Amino acid sequence: MKTKASDFDKQFDDGESVVADLDLSKARRPLEEQKRINMDVPVWMLAALDREAKRLGVSRQSIIKMWLAERLQAGQ
Repeated sequence: MKTKASDFDKQFDDGESVVADLDLSKARRPLEEQKRINMDVPVWMLAALDREAKRLGVSRQSIIKMWLAERLQAGQ
């Protein structure tokens, strides 16, 4: 069942959830599309990344992305 725009707006303005009325199957976040890369790193660096990721309770990939994001944002 389709919702009229005015009903949708009222639901949203009243703080009600409008998620059920949205088609999220093709939703994307701008500038957040993923692209796979391959990267060679020294074994010692990989071991250090794994230790730090374990300490923080995140994956190796997450720690790399967090650190890259921090560094790139600091340079802006």
